Amino acid sequence: MTLVAILTGAGVSTDSGIPDYRGPQGLWRQDPEAEKLVTYEFYMADPEIRRRAWRMRWDSPALKARPNAAHRAVAELEKAPGVAVRVLTQNVDGLHQLAGMPDRKVVELHGTARSVVCTACHARTTMAEALARVEAGEEDPPCLECGGILKSATVMFGQRLDPVVIGEAMSIAKAAEVFIAVGTSLQVQPAASLAGIAAEHGARLIIVNAEPTPYDALADEVVREPIGTSLPALLEGLR
Repeated sequence: MTLVAILTGAGVSTDSGIPDYRGPQGLWRQDPEAEKLVTYEFYMADPEIRRRAWRMRWDSPALKARPNAAHRAVAELEKAPGVAVRVLTQNVDGLHQLAGMPDRKVVELHGTARSVVCTACHARTTMAEALARVEAGEEDPPCLECGGILKSATVMFGQRLDPVVIGEAMSIAKAAEVFIAVGTSLQVQPAASLAGIAAEHGARLIIVNAEPTPYDALADEVVREPIGTSLPALLEGLR
């Protein structure tokens, strides 16, 4: 059984209509103020930022998006005999699971936008339920359990990643025989370091990304072709 670890970033979901963050047309370059909406300190301190954040979630293409050819190719590889697939994703859109990847085989490094969590009592509910309250007129819906501030169950800027999640991802990176980093700039730590950890532990490292990354020199193969066509072809070869 060959363990294939696939680290996915925003570039995997752009074909589903979800813009990336740091590319030439990225969200942070288009609207630097938007970064405040996902920065924990600003979000917790300013009700107006929270109201804007809820409006952004309401308008977000991420929750309406459907899996594309890259997501489907990963899910197909998972069904192939002799291959064990684990997805380590920096994305919060849940599209790998919608494409058919079992939830237990997807490590969501930055959380999920499909749930919300209370910052006080940690109660969780679905994003759909919270957005229904926004639609009904609650501009900054409080937690129904304790009245605390609700946020998406994503890791905001200024928040630590869950050490248990990172530990699981590192274990997978160390054990992988093939490690594919796709659609990620490999600039955000500690997620980016997983590529280096995999290479150090003997994995065949493949990087699929439009722009150069800091880990290209370590890679056995670098692919600059569009992800929607190059990743399915690459994974078909692994089968």
